[in-house]
Amino acid sequence: MRHAPVTPNGDLIRWVELPGAEPARLYLHGLGASSPVYFAAAAAHPLLAGRRSLLLDLLGFGISDRPTDFGYTLEEHADAVAAAVRAAGLSRVEVVGHSMGGAVAIVLAHRHPALVSRLLLVDANLDRIDPARQRPGSSGIASYTEAEFLAGGRDEVAERVGPFWWSTMRLADPRALHRSARHLARATEPTMREMLLGLDLPRTFLYPAADGDPTDGGPADGDPTDGGPADGGPADADGLRAAGVRVVAVPDCGHNIMLDNPDGFAAAAADALGLG
Repeated sequence: MRHAPVTPNGDLIRWVELPGAEPARLYLHGLGASSPVYFAAAAAHPLLAGRRSLLLDLLGFGISDRPTDFGYTLEEHADAVAAAVRAAGLSRVEVVGHSMGGAVAIVLAHRHPALVSRLLLVDANLDRIDPARQRPGSSGIASYTEAEFLAGGRDEVAERVGPFWWSTMRLADPRALHRSARHLARATEPTMREMLLGLDLPRTFLYPAADGDPTDGGPADGDPTDGGPADGGPADADGLRAAGVRVVAVPDCGHNIMLDNPDGFAAAAADALGLG
C-alpha cells in the first residue's frame, strides 16, 4: 500500500499499486466503494494485466484518510487525485473511473489536462440528479440533509442498498459519503457531460446492455440490487458519439460491469485502452 499527502493538513490518499509497464493506469471507484475491492480482479485480468496500476481510494473512502473539514466536491476530489498521481512520480496516466469515479475522472482531465492520456468511463455520472427524485437504485443519500443523514439516514441507506455495497460503504466517513453524494447530484459547472464533450483525448463510455438504447431521451435508475449508485446508460449517446466519445454496451451485467461480467468488461476495456 502506498500513500501521499494531498491537502494542506497533510491528509493522505492511499492506494494499492500493481507493478508493471507504463503508461500507468489509475482506477477510481464509485460512491461508497473502494478501488482495491472493485477493480483488483479487473486490473489483474490477462487482457489488462502488465501495466503499472494504481487502485486508489478517494479521500473519505476505503483506506484513505477521512478529513471532516474537506468539502468533497468533485473538483476537490479531482485535485486531490492529481496530487496523489504526481506524488507517485507520474506525469501522465490512463484513467478508468466507475460511476462517481468516472465523474471525478472527467473533472480530473478537465482541470489537469496534461495528466490524463485516456478516459475509460464505466457507467459514469454525467448529469445533474434532482435529490428529491432519487429512488433506491441511486441510494437516496443525496435526498437527506447532512444532519438527517448523520442522525439516522445512514442506517436507512444501509438497509436499502444490501450487503455487498454496504460492505464498502460502511468504511466511508458518513460526512464524506453524504457530501460526495450531494455534490455528485448537483454536478459541476459546466456539467461533467459538457466537460467530457470538450476533452481532446480518447474517451470511451461503457454501459450495461440491459439498460437498453441509451438514445431514448434519458437513463433509467439502476436496479437497487446491483450495488451501484449511478443511473443507467448515457442519455444522448448520439451527442457523445458526435463529439468522438465511443459508447459501448457490455452484455450480461448491471451497474458494476467489472464485477458482473469480468471477461466482458476486460474485453471492452482492452479495446478502449488500445490493447485489443
